Amino acid sequence: MAKPASPAASIRIRIAYGTDIAIGQGKADLLEAIGQTGSISAAARLLEMSYRKAWLLVDEMNQCFRSPVVLAAKGGPQGGGARLTPLGEEALKRFREIQAKAATAIEADVRAFRKRLLD
Repeated sequence: MAKPASPAASIRIRIAYGTDIAIGQGKADLLEAIGQTGSISAAARLLEMSYRKAWLLVDEMNQCFRSPVVLAAKGGPQGGGARLTPLGEEALKRFREIQAKAATAIEADVRAFRKRLLD
């Protein structure tokens, strides 16, 4: 019988603010999806998460930063929507840069570590 595919080893970076996570991989993905779709609900669908979960993540990010990273408008005749603020765009860009720098810095160590994991 074939052995199930092993999970890929990976690293995850989170930027904490007190006991909250200001931004991590999932929240960065959510910010990108909001930027692409212009909507928290559409971003949630794209990422296969509930609207409530997406809203809670956005709210937590907005509470962690000095000003909101996402602005949302309620639905109505003009429809709702959401957009990243300049701070949200900057936070996302900086987080992605941190991820890239970290991956580059530890690439050889991670490769060596992975050799010691189960196949």
